[in-house]
Amino acid sequence: MNQTSKEALETVRRYHQVTKHHVHRFAPGPGYLDWDTQPDPFRRYDGAPLIGLDKIPPTGEPRYDEAFVEGRHSPVLLNRRGISQLFFDSLAISAWKSTSGSRWALRVNPSSGNLHPTEGYLLCGPVDGLCAGPVVCHYAPKEHALEVRAKVGLGLWETLCQQCPPETIFVGFTSVHWREAWKYGQRAYRYCQHDLGHAVAAVAIAAAGLGWQTRLMDDLGTAELARLLGTEREHAAEPEEPDVLIAVGPGVRGITVRTLPEDPVQHFAKLEWLGTPNVLSPDHLDWGMDAPATAARKPRGPSPSTRSQESGPPGSLPTRPVPLRSVIRQRRSAVAMDGQTKIDRDLFYRMLHRTVASQDQVPFSTLPWTPYIHLAIFVHRVDGLPPGLYMLVRDKTQRSGLEAACTRAASWVRAPGCPEEVDLWCLSQSDTKRTAQAVSCTQDIASDGCFSLGMVAEFERPLNHYGAWFYPRLFWEAGAIGQVLYLEAEAAGIRSTGIGCYFDDAMHEILGLEDTTYQDLYHFTVGGAVEDTRLTTLPAYPDLL
Repeated sequence: MNQTSKEALETVRRYHQVTKHHVHRFAPGPGYLDWDTQPDPFRRYDGAPLIGLDKIPPTGEPRYDEAFVEGRHSPVLLNRRGISQLFFDSLAISAWKSTSGSRWALRVNPSSGNLHPTEGYLLCGPVDGLCAGPVVCHYAPKEHALEVRAKVGLGLWETLCQQCPPETIFVGFTSVHWREAWKYGQRAYRYCQHDLGHAVAAVAIAAAGLGWQTRLMDDLGTAELARLLGTEREHAAEPEEPDVLIAVGPGVRGITVRTLPEDPVQHFAKLEWLGTPNVLSPDHLDWGMDAPATAARKPRGPSPSTRSQESGPPGSLPTRPVPLRSVIRQRRSAVAMDGQTKIDRDLFYRMLHRTVASQDQVPFSTLPWTPYIHLAIFVHRVDGLPPGLYMLVRDKTQRSGLEAACTRAASWVRAPGCPEEVDLWCLSQSDTKRTAQAVSCTQDIASDGCFSLGMVAEFERPLNHYGAWFYPRLFWEAGAIGQVLYLEAEAAGIRSTGIGCYFDDAMHEILGLEDTTYQDLYHFTVGGAVEDTRLTTLPAYPDLL
């Protein structure tokens, strides 16, 4: 490992330590919200031609449960309607909320504080009804439209995609770190990566509903991705950090070589780029986002491509008469739990089953690496299961290492009635409501649900193996798990929400994690939501009632 790589690793490790919340000290952040500098939640490229997309109301098909196994649906045609549906089901506005003269948008993909740092892009060849030639577009969710950033020559496009199956398109993501830093300060880089993971999973699930597959093109370097998306160009607006490119289409499951050729990528710098990004805030505070972002930039090179054979397949689940797109578009983040709702043990196991990663389990089939995240679960109100602290091991080959690391576990006892595919263990039986509340920054929402959890990542091994660029990917995996839990809760008629505020090392102490081999990266809670009756819900788009 060269010195630069060592320095990058030290930077992300130092960032992770500095941005931990502690019981008596929070990570550096603003003491109040400066409403005069509140970021515009919508990036637009002024002067870029706009292509309106179709708004397609949910129907009874496909069924929710059928979308999570690749190959279950026949692929729809790759045309304007299909691409419209892809973005409508993954990144579009799902509703507007209003109260006391204020109005704000909710989106299909969740975001910490509803700040939405994630920007979406489309790279595609000629598409029937959409574009006559290859284009690079930015997605504008407020308009549900594509802004054409560049037109790409057919020859260049064909050279770029020579190793990809026919009808492959690409969805790219960037992050505007300032949107999160405005509210959350230095810890915001973590939250941007959570949001990115939610967005990756949202696209994967939306694509699965169309019978398409998704794969990360993770051989690309960050600089190459910036060139493909046009974000390397200088301007006066807030920068977008390039994150990832996802291959989408009816045949991408067969991609064996993920590298896009280097030479055509370089030619994207010579394209005529259209539009100027809008300035989101009149002023900014520097919360140190550049240091971890720069350290975590990926060089060009092979992506992780190994998966434990024991991590799948996860088995099948019975199909419920629940429409996929209704669940997707009604997803909401609970702001409070009622402290009363219970679920039965079988439903609890079903939810956990969905989070188990495997080669053909959407959305985890999109991620090329072995699962690194496991779930430490506080069970509060699950009929047929004693309250207590449990551990879901998402890759059975990692159980022994995790068991050895959790030095405060009273025991490792198989959860009663648990299906074979769900590797769930009881570490202790007790009333964990106060503990869950305390470790999640004393928030009642962590104790008032049916269960809450911390996502515990194997931390040092992947960083040492891959380098600093893998640091955000651990949060992406956490975000993808969170997106599945969101939808599982909706499908069951309850609600959930991500919790970014938790006391990192206090959670490690609960489990007995004595060093940084494992780290807690994200909290979540699931239960019966308390609706805020002061809010009025309005349609996502005026022409879609």
